[in-house]
Amino acid sequence: MSASALKDLNISQSADLEKGKDNSVKFCVSKPVLNGSKCASKEENALSACPDTGANGNEAGTVDVEYIDSENLVDLPDVDATLSTLVKRLDSKDWVMTCEALNNVRQLAIYHKERLQELLEPLVPLIVKSVKNPRSAVCKTALMTCSDIFKAYGDLIVDSIDPLLVQLFLKASQDKRFVCEAAEAALISMTSWISPSVLLPRMQPYLKNRNPRIRAKASVCFSKSVPRLDVEGIKEYGMDKLIQIAATQLSDQLPESREAARNLALELQVFYEKSQASTSGENEGEPSASPDAESWESFCQSKLSALSAQAILRVTSTTPKEGVAAGVTSAPKEGAAVGC
Repeated sequence: MSASALKDLNISQSADLEKGKDNSVKFCVSKPVLNGSKCASKEENALSACPDTGANGNEAGTVDVEYIDSENLVDLPDVDATLSTLVKRLDSKDWVMTCEALNNVRQLAIYHKERLQELLEPLVPLIVKSVKNPRSAVCKTALMTCSDIFKAYGDLIVDSIDPLLVQLFLKASQDKRFVCEAAEAALISMTSWISPSVLLPRMQPYLKNRNPRIRAKASVCFSKSVPRLDVEGIKEYGMDKLIQIAATQLSDQLPESREAARNLALELQVFYEKSQASTSGENEGEPSASPDAESWESFCQSKLSALSAQAILRVTSTTPKEGVAAGVTSAPKEGAAVGC
């Protein structure tokens, strides 16, 4: 082969290599759109580099994940087709497909909740699996799904909520801010749309969890849910049980738990004093005041150990009560935001 021909061959091979690089770069910057809906915000979950192949042997590229607010979700064009493949897609190893399926769950919860309700039993474990997913995009989309499900089904979801609770408490205490915020929003939705009378017994075991972060988030949600009980609800749940919970959490190692316990103690004090005043008012026309009426101090001392009663009384006698327990005697409107 002549020197001239060899030179032409080398130039041709170099051009092919450069063309291959260009195609690779073009693939890496492509971004599939999840759901095809307009979104309010997005997070780029890009690989640190564009590898030649992914885990399944195909070329891998950068993907922009779109997080769609509930009000921006549109109805599905084909509900039956979506439902027929929903469970399979939620359990897919393709994380982009899983995100799409989670958003489909949200769309169904908003526009076709009666149809979706039939699938809730197999869906909840798959949503829990997605919440636990180490990929932040899947985790956050699953947390947003939880928010929409709580709003759509309220008390109907409570029997399936136990596996979700521990994950919500954990994710709400994470260091990743955008995951933490999504978990907080899910907890707010949960405490806003599920009746406290059925939710409080579900949360109570987590107040004794070994993980202090789980205890802290459970304490905050518990203390925020109690005011949504009306007078009869608190009496039914048990004032003595609630004051014992507050006393226990006051000695927790995390400040967040202790602050929640202080708020709960103040709520209970206001409720107790109002209920005692109401009892005395009812008996006003009788010869003597109600013999069952007793002071807040006496109540605490009769229901708690000496040290616990002292701790509760110290909190409730030194902390201002203005604005506290505004919702105790009348439950807030359904869906009102209750921060956790």
